Amino acid sequence: MKIYVSSDMEGTAGVVDWAQCRGPGGEYEHYRRMLQDEVNAAIAGAMDAGATEFLVNDSHSTMQNLRPGELLGNARYLAGRHKPMYMMEGLDGSFDAVFLVSYHGSMSGTASVLSHTYNPAAVARVRLNGLEVGESGINALVALGHGVPVVLVTGDETTAEEARAVCPGIEAAVVKRSVTRFAAESLHPAEACALIRERAAAAVRGLSAAGLPAIELPATLEVTFRNADLAELACRVVGVERTGTLDVRIADDDPVALYRTFVTVVLLTRGFTD
Repeated sequence: MKIYVSSDMEGTAGVVDWAQCRGPGGEYEHYRRMLQDEVNAAIAGAMDAGATEFLVNDSHSTMQNLRPGELLGNARYLAGRHKPMYMMEGLDGSFDAVFLVSYHGSMSGTASVLSHTYNPAAVARVRLNGLEVGESGINALVALGHGVPVVLVTGDETTAEEARAVCPGIEAAVVKRSVTRFAAESLHPAEACALIRERAAAAVRGLSAAGLPAIELPATLEVTFRNADLAELACRVVGVERTGTLDVRIADDDPVALYRTFVTVVLLTRGFTD
């Protein structure tokens, strides 16, 4: 049984500030260790339930946050920030399930620690078929395209709710309760890892009943940017249509192609805002 793990970092228990998840620095070094523990907890839980093969796609920031030699399960490690499929690089139809570890909420009005969608300096909001989504919902497009269910998400309660809206029945390990965008009450790290391990095992044991992401095709992504220049820039990508001063629309009957176009837009805006 083969598991794909996409790991972010803002959803790690205890993380409430950018300094904790952006290197270099002592705070970052401490919390990258906690992220490693949570990723390993997810792998351990999957192994408890019979999973035998793992690919971990490091999807946070420069995408080189984990120590490959310390990953459990002889997991393969996909690192580096220049990935055509970004947070979902490496996923294909050979996998049995997708885990989303240490994910965070979107830029919705609900309080969620370090909430954003891909590029907080450029993207204000993303809607998938009219539903506001974060990275879990957008990334589920790739899972749908490859016919692989998304069965586990870890992070705060907002992240869990957002994931359930697109992936009904997903197992969620809620390791912290967000108070504001920069404050949260977290489980003790040992308790957080125990919960993640438990939920990961349950996700794999329930795999026979797991469904694909509930995304109707053809699908549409509507993106609201921080300023009009970014919306204009996005429209230079084929398939992106301007719908308002700050808004663009991307539609496709192929969910993987839709995601690829979205990521291309994000990468363009990242360079512009940098």
